[in-house]
Amino acid sequence: MSRNHPTAAGDSLQRTGELERGLKDRHIQLIALGGAIGVGLFLGSAKAIHKAGPLLLLSYAIAGLAIFFIMRALGELLVHRPVAGSFATYAETYVSPWAGFVTGWTYWFTWVVTGMAELTAIGIYTHYWFPSIPQWVPALATLAVLLGVNLIAVKVFGELEFWFALIKVVTIVATLVLGVAIITTGWGPLGQTASFANLWSHGGFAPMGMVGVVFTLQIACFAYTGVELIGVTAGEAESPEKVLPKATNSIVYRILIFYVGALVVIMSLVPWNELSPDMSPFVHVFDKLGIPAAADIINFVVITAAASSCNSGIFSTGRMLYTLAQFKQAPARLGKVNSRHVPAAGIVLSAAFMLVGVVLNYLVPEEAFIYVTSIATIGAVWTWGIIVFAHLRYRRAVKLGQAAAVAYRMPGAPFTNWFVLAFLAVVLVCLSLDASTRVALYIAPLWFALLTLGYRLYAAQPERRPRLPQAQQVA
Repeated sequence: MSRNHPTAAGDSLQRTGELERGLKDRHIQLIALGGAIGVGLFLGSAKAIHKAGPLLLLSYAIAGLAIFFIMRALGELLVHRPVAGSFATYAETYVSPWAGFVTGWTYWFTWVVTGMAELTAIGIYTHYWFPSIPQWVPALATLAVLLGVNLIAVKVFGELEFWFALIKVVTIVATLVLGVAIITTGWGPLGQTASFANLWSHGGFAPMGMVGVVFTLQIACFAYTGVELIGVTAGEAESPEKVLPKATNSIVYRILIFYVGALVVIMSLVPWNELSPDMSPFVHVFDKLGIPAAADIINFVVITAAASSCNSGIFSTGRMLYTLAQFKQAPARLGKVNSRHVPAAGIVLSAAFMLVGVVLNYLVPEEAFIYVTSIATIGAVWTWGIIVFAHLRYRRAVKLGQAAAVAYRMPGAPFTNWFVLAFLAVVLVCLSLDASTRVALYIAPLWFALLTLGYRLYAAQPERRPRLPQAQQVA
């Protein structure tokens, strides 16, 4: 383990960069809430339902349990040390400098690719209204608007994300309430056939068998990508010691209500085998209800959800490049902020890389979504794995008196840490079993080999590395 256990180093780096703590409690709560609701639920669930049927619920529940423990581990680390770019900082401190370098760049890469997926989804959703418009056009327009928002100020990002998240939350709650009312009262066009029995009446609860779970774990994991975003907001949150645990604790309710609950209602309203893998199940259900403009409203909401996630991606990638530059693991210019206290250079560079997603929508519009979600899952698996592993090493440092303990703790550690790591290993195996997702496993070794080469070049110049002070010993 690295001997650098700074409690103040990250804070001094934070002050040097002059990031502004402009995210209020309501911003953090809604960012955390909205981070779990994106294209993975609104679009990815359509393909997952087609592959697994109702048994998909098991995939989301298993993945959700793992995510809960990941978030509790992250929450403990955040309370211990709330700084921007938390994942890279914890990996650098409690695992190794190489792990910190790889984690920072991999998380940046993950959100760049996730941004590509969200832009792809926006292009797909727009086809519902304008089938003749090329898929890449709305993707490019959205990227340009969100880039402008992120360059203004963190408060503007927080405010926009607050309303984005609120729209998603209200929509899903309305879907749940309306769906349950239809199922229990038989109201409307779907009332005669809507029933919870639809979950097991069309080929059984597991029409594809356990193979369905294997082929949908990757989609379920991608759906949860973004819940760790509160770790990136830590450096710009007001009263992080109060706000961050509160946001972290709500993760289990989000998983149960917004994913499992929403999918139960949708597959009860419309049998799973009648849902199209190419259309959002939310749009499909509301279209069947016959409510004037309902499907248009839901389509607008899912576009909002995708734009929200892309907005978060631009925010998080800019902050991660900022953190890497502070540790001299990226060009120094990326570690500076503009007059509005925004890391503009990192934001612009990240958005430029997201343009690759626009190109993919132009070249391979049919395959773009599955390609980018598979690659993003690899990055998410690494990030989540390093969070729980760094947490293990942090707990060991606490026992050795090298780090301070906090009251907010991950339950079941270290056993829950090893459960999560085993689960993530299974996800990687599942990726290899499907030809459409196997592309991620081809790219991953190249990516990590490139990062290892970059780290060797970086480590060969020790004078470039910041000297981090040793932590105070804890009695």
